[in-house]
Amino acid sequence: MTGTIGLYIKYVAIAIRAQMQYRLSFVMSAIGNLLGTAMEFLMMWALFDRFKTLNGWSLPEAAVIYGIVHVAFAIGETIPRGFDVFPGMIKSGDFDRILLRPRNTVLQILGQEIQFSKVGRLAQGLCVLLWGASALHIIWTPAKIALTIGAIIGGVCFFFGLFVLQATMAFWTIDSLEIINTLTDGGVETAQFPISIYRPWFRRFFTFVVPLAFVNYFPSLAILDRPENATLPALLSWIAPGVGVAFLIVCLQAWKIGVRHYCSTGS
Repeated sequence: MTGTIGLYIKYVAIAIRAQMQYRLSFVMSAIGNLLGTAMEFLMMWALFDRFKTLNGWSLPEAAVIYGIVHVAFAIGETIPRGFDVFPGMIKSGDFDRILLRPRNTVLQILGQEIQFSKVGRLAQGLCVLLWGASALHIIWTPAKIALTIGAIIGGVCFFFGLFVLQATMAFWTIDSLEIINTLTDGGVETAQFPISIYRPWFRRFFTFVVPLAFVNYFPSLAILDRPENATLPALLSWIAPGVGVAFLIVCLQAWKIGVRHYCSTGS
């Protein structure tokens, strides 16, 4: 375990040194990432400025939900970036080289690419989260702080799992399935609004099929002391972050099945 962590730290150090070779490019990419996501929040602000509330949710409350999912996605897109580009390794035959090494395949794929330019989205999401919490005068008890951190970690695991799932499918399809992007990028777009504003079938899909609602919606009900929380099963909001972790574990098991059925392309 110590050797695994040490190796991953070396991967991170190499990625930092590589990306710092082109510092201006890194800074411009991070700023572009920040401005792109800031525009999304401006559009949300314009929407609330026009309608004031959405199904009983105010802009600061939506900002807390928005901040949690964007911080989680920024980290969840940075760490498993190697899985996002994994189909290219299948086509080039580079995964054969990974299998020959006496190291865990997940660790090696993680080390293939770590993209720190997502720090722009991370900073923007964190600022929006803190602004929303400040505007609402949330009393930060230790339990609420732990739930917020847990929600972010659960969200990171959820998006991590989606990238692993996308890479796993490449064992059979060879090429990347863009449909997963509707759950990663599209999932962030969906979850930056309270899921209660959507139609029932849509809410059920993103609760029981793809557990996106557990990333930020259910934890936010407890953080914001929303009245909906009283109508839900006890502790649901507090255990919601664990669903993201469970989702990642299931996806990693699917990855193991994919590895066992891997056939080289012979490239």
